[in-house]
Amino acid sequence: MSLLLDTHVLLWWLTDDERLPERMRDAVADDENEVLVSAASAWEMSIEAAPGELTVPDGLRAELQQQGFTELPVTVEDGLVAGALPRHHDDPFDRMLIAQAVRRGLQLLTVDRRFSDYDVRLL
Repeated sequence: MSLLLDTHVLLWWLTDDERLPERMRDAVADDENEVLVSAASAWEMSIEAAPGELTVPDGLRAELQQQGFTELPVTVEDGLVAGALPRHHDDPFDRMLIAQAVRRGLQLLTVDRRFSDYDVRLL
C-alpha cells in the first residue's frame, strides 16, 4: 500500500511522539508499505519554522532518505486539482495533500477530521 503522511503525522513519526496513533505507527513501520512525503509538507514546516512556531528537524531530507520515505513533488496538475477541491478546508497545504492523495490513489494518514469531508482514502 502507498501511504502519504500529513505534516503532523510526519513530525510525530520523526520525533516518536506519543500522539501518533498506534495504527498509523504500525502502517508506517510496515516494510510492505511505501511511505511518501510531499514537498508541500516540507514547505509548510519551513514556513511555520520562520516565526518559531515549529522546529524543522535538522537534515530533514537525509532523515527522510534514511527512513526509506519517498519524496513526492508538487506538480502543476496537483495544483489544479487542489484549487478545484470543494472549500471544506481552506488550509492550502492540506488541500494539496488531499489532491495528491486523490490523484495518485494514496491512503492519507492524518488525524485532521476535516479531511473526511473529501473523497480521499484515509487512515
